[in-house]
Amino acid sequence: MPYERPDLVAVKARYEELARALEGAGSFEEADAAFVEKDQLDRHVQTLAELVYIRHTIDTRDEFYDAESSFWDVAQPELAQADDAFKAALLSTPYRARLAEKYGELIFAQAEQERRTFSPEIVEDMKRENALTQEYVKLLASAQIPFEGGTYTLSQLTPFKRSADDATRLAAWKAEGAWYKEQQPQLDRIYDDLVHVRDAMGRKLGHENYIPLGYDRMGRLSYGREDVERFREAVVAHVVPLADKIYRAQAERLSVEYPLSFADETLSFRSGNPTPRGTAEDVLEAGRTFYRALSPETGSFFDMMLDRGLMDVLSTEGKAGGGYMTMIPDYDVPFIFANFNGTQGDVEVVTHEAGHAFSYYMNTDKVPVSLCMPTSEACEVHSMSMEFMAWPWAEEFFGEDARKYRYAHLAGAITFIPYGTMVDHFQHEVYEHPEMTPAERHATWKRLLGVYMPWMRLDGEIPFYADGEGWQRQHHIYENPFYYIDYCLAQTVALEFWAMSQDDFKGAWDHYMAYTRQGGTRAFTDLLAHAGLQSPFDEGCLKGICERATAWLESYDLTGIE
Repeated sequence: MPYERPDLVAVKARYEELARALEGAGSFEEADAAFVEKDQLDRHVQTLAELVYIRHTIDTRDEFYDAESSFWDVAQPELAQADDAFKAALLSTPYRARLAEKYGELIFAQAEQERRTFSPEIVEDMKRENALTQEYVKLLASAQIPFEGGTYTLSQLTPFKRSADDATRLAAWKAEGAWYKEQQPQLDRIYDDLVHVRDAMGRKLGHENYIPLGYDRMGRLSYGREDVERFREAVVAHVVPLADKIYRAQAERLSVEYPLSFADETLSFRSGNPTPRGTAEDVLEAGRTFYRALSPETGSFFDMMLDRGLMDVLSTEGKAGGGYMTMIPDYDVPFIFANFNGTQGDVEVVTHEAGHAFSYYMNTDKVPVSLCMPTSEACEVHSMSMEFMAWPWAEEFFGEDARKYRYAHLAGAITFIPYGTMVDHFQHEVYEHPEMTPAERHATWKRLLGVYMPWMRLDGEIPFYADGEGWQRQHHIYENPFYYIDYCLAQTVALEFWAMSQDDFKGAWDHYMAYTRQGGTRAFTDLLAHAGLQSPFDEGCLKGICERATAWLESYDLTGIE
């Protein structure tokens, strides 16, 4: 896929021409032609930006793509300004009703929301925000952590952090914590600057802080802050007590002290966590077996991903951390980025990120391109639910560890929700009080750990983590404010799919496809309703899921598993 830096002046000029064409359209046909051409231009610009993002994250040391990444950090806010004029023309066109009839009313609600997130006054702030997030990404990608005679990136150290050997596991956590502690002055400065630049953007757009802008940037149209607060209350009431029971049982299995240390919290079984069978290639081939068996659509999709080389999954030096799926619109294909390290997470990449990728694969024909994928919490339903859909094929991925995996996966889905909710609560407090010092932010995180994760021991034994400072390793807090609650909302829906699949797997898959085929044509709670699913905000939703999960976990046979 060839990449060439676009002529920014020419692209902005073309956006302006299309805005004028829509504004001056003398018929619906002319207005529609301008709309379609604008969508084609969006697809091409997005493709170029994504190619740079993919290649830069694969090797952050590559000088060419590092320079191109810096170009896009500056270009995208300027393009947003050019795009804003087209949105203004779209909202005021006399052909709005006809366009809504053809493309749906959602495009207008989204245009109004996106216009609320932008003003020429914040372009320089947006550039500064992009530069700071890139600094954070590169800092974490640069990690070279000495451990047991070797040197490792953050991802490569992960298997040691999950070792069944207590001494190795603790030493790995201490080594990683020490690295983060060394970087803390930079981590504190970058985040402090990000909070202040985002707060400034919120105020320039007429808000008292960043939070309303943050919600609009996340594209939330069917729920608001009050709904999220009620969800957080339900998490504390129903999920935290169940998670606490799970960790008490884990401490008993491991014969370790409760509350747990960070090093012990990550070990599910004394004999070790479930590990995938074989090599990275074996995991991908197991994925092929699973997707071919699941449905004709998923089989064709995963074959295409493998055959066209649309995944980069090995953990290598200079590679950015984490994993993601993104779309390359000019070619109508998704791309998956990951950091395989021989742990259970490798399988969850093949199910999770491929769940995202499959949803795009099924909706590449949607126009405009913004309707190919929904907002992030809705996207995370595709991925987290696909993880559970893979349960009948767990033996393909894990062999004799399949029983371990099913227990650890469900337990992990439950125990994740309090953590993810805490990330969201933390960010609300941070952006409500942008004047906080770095030390006050650390103290806030430590206080919230006591509310959402009372099973963690904060004794200072492990640098950084056991001091209550581990939030700085969470990419989303720096890069995508308010994203993290989306995982919790989606996990709730995924657990609904899990419960459904336990009773009627085919029926669960039919609901999954009904949900997926909608693409991004509806807002989150509307997507759920149209697929016959319950909203995480519904009264009793989390309570019912916790009751079902409790019954399953307590009755699950762990005989013979140490």
